[in-house]
Amino acid sequence: MSTSESAPTDLVIGDDGLARPPWAASSDLLRAYYDSEWGMPVTDERGVFERLSLEAFQSGLSWSTILAKRPRFREAFAAFDPDTVAAFGPADHERLMNDAGIVRNRAKIAVTIGNAQATVRLREDGGLADLVWSFRPETTPAPRSMAEVPTQSPESVAMAKALKKRGFSFVGPTTAYALMSAIGLVDLHLVGSHRRGCSGLWD
Repeated sequence: MSTSESAPTDLVIGDDGLARPPWAASSDLLRAYYDSEWGMPVTDERGVFERLSLEAFQSGLSWSTILAKRPRFREAFAAFDPDTVAAFGPADHERLMNDAGIVRNRAKIAVTIGNAQATVRLREDGGLADLVWSFRPETTPAPRSMAEVPTQSPESVAMAKALKKRGFSFVGPTTAYALMSAIGLVDLHLVGSHRRGCSGLWD
């Protein structure tokens, strides 16, 4: 393979001289998220539940929309404390439907409350974080271009199946894989990005 063929593509060099994928260079908000959060290990129950919930809300929308609304999401959903959200009733559901600061989707709100209840029940069997992290693969992809970034894997298919078996909804293989990449189970930073390997979990 020639040098040109093996060189990373689809990287944007910022004014700070650092290489990022195009999506992370498209706004200050996404750049800050990419540089400080995306792909870093999240191993606590609340943190995993929050990211699972936001990935569900993101379906059909841009991640920048969800990220911009995240502060309000956290306020509306009690900082994504599973116990509190699991106890939400009809009045809370209507409150959320009337909150213009979040994504007002009746089905996704109901799913988030149901997933909180599933999270609480799962504590009897090790907990949400342990279940999700049990699907960490033996190797991680090493994409050199956005076209090489996978959207699911055998592990994400298995994770989605396991979560659904335990009462979770809106967690298909693609959503599960997005969660895996967001919390560090896989490293989808492009080869050549300044964040490649940032989780410390992969060589």
